[in-house]
Amino acid sequence: MSIPEEARLHIVVVGAGLGGIAAAISCATSGHTVEVIEQARELAEVGAGLQITPNASRLLRHWQLPDSIWEAAAEPTMVTVHRYSGEILAHEDEFDKKIQAKYGAPFVDLHRVDLQQALFARAKDLGVVFHFSQRVESVESETTTVRTVNGSQYSGDLIIAADGLWSRCRESLLGRRDEPLPTGDLAYRIVLTADQVADPELRALVENPQVHFWAGPSAHAVSYSLRAGKMFNVVLLVPDNLPAGVSRQAGSVEEMRQLFANWDPILNKFLSYVDTVDKWKLMHHAEMDRWVNEASNMVFLGDACHPMLPYLAQGANSSLEDGAVLGLLLGKMKDKSQLPGILRLYESLRKSRGEAIVREAFKQRHDFHMPDGEEQIKRDQVFLSQLGKEIKGAFPSRWTCPEVQPWLYGYDAVAEVEKAVEENPALFFIE
Repeated sequence: MSIPEEARLHIVVVGAGLGGIAAAISCATSGHTVEVIEQARELAEVGAGLQITPNASRLLRHWQLPDSIWEAAAEPTMVTVHRYSGEILAHEDEFDKKIQAKYGAPFVDLHRVDLQQALFARAKDLGVVFHFSQRVESVESETTTVRTVNGSQYSGDLIIAADGLWSRCRESLLGRRDEPLPTGDLAYRIVLTADQVADPELRALVENPQVHFWAGPSAHAVSYSLRAGKMFNVVLLVPDNLPAGVSRQAGSVEEMRQLFANWDPILNKFLSYVDTVDKWKLMHHAEMDRWVNEASNMVFLGDACHPMLPYLAQGANSSLEDGAVLGLLLGKMKDKSQLPGILRLYESLRKSRGEAIVREAFKQRHDFHMPDGEEQIKRDQVFLSQLGKEIKGAFPSRWTCPEVQPWLYGYDAVAEVEKAVEENPALFFIE
């Protein structure tokens, strides 16, 4: 995209997570100069699975990511919700075809590393410069400068704060420490290879991509395939018993198995193949009053401003949306004087949606973590009354809920920006 020379920004993105690289791609595509600073030494070859829903998969196509990303994906053909003991509560066949038909973009399961590396390669192709081993020490809004612990400094016209849950940029905006708060849950994240799974029934589940949920008392589990059925991802969400101040720790396989001992035998068979596991404390933040600073030279996206619990798998998807919308709006600039107005338009387009998804994820946690009892019996009646039928009305699994799914998956960042530009002609008009 070509924008006038007088509108070209020098943008410093803080954080090379998915949201930061997405913003870098979107801003570079719009004609701006972008550099990214990241505290890690390199983009590490670690991580687990991600569910990339149509609201984000359409962006991966829009950014022209290489074909390798689609070859590394698994597209689930069905979604099933089980009661923790194994009985089926909800089931949707031909999920891949239905999603494509409804939203014109796929629902795919990817390894985080595959997505991050594809985004990274695309950003470098677009001329984005990355600086690793740069831990932020301070952010100066007077000079639009980020200073790092090793004495480097990066200045520009705009700082994009994409530095996640423990954001130093957020602390700079608020003028105080702002530790994330525990949610009361932790996650066990497990990745198995198909070769590790000897049982032929289980191997078939791995090699024929599908998504399974198990909803149980105070906990739930989700499983899905990665890398075209060559890997398998299991996430177990359970009450948090990590010490205060510890966000990640090696877990006990025995303790994990004990927590799920009376759950579905199929889930337990998968857990029998696990030999090491980590525990991740699930954290969140209160809503921020604003996502743009007073000087209009720092703007927030992703976990830095709306960290999400993983119950709707929208953390990564929503960060990609943020980056896309911000970069697309900045591509409409004709003069740098428009920057404050454009940043506030970005905030108005993204803040209410991001925070609504955060709230919806908490509701999904409630519906999947019910203890046995009267409320759970009512929930299961709603599930079973729709089994084998076209679902109507509010539904306890938002993954196939006809009220929530279209709102989540039908979002089109490119169309939203075009509509916002049409509705705000004065903002984009320069005499």
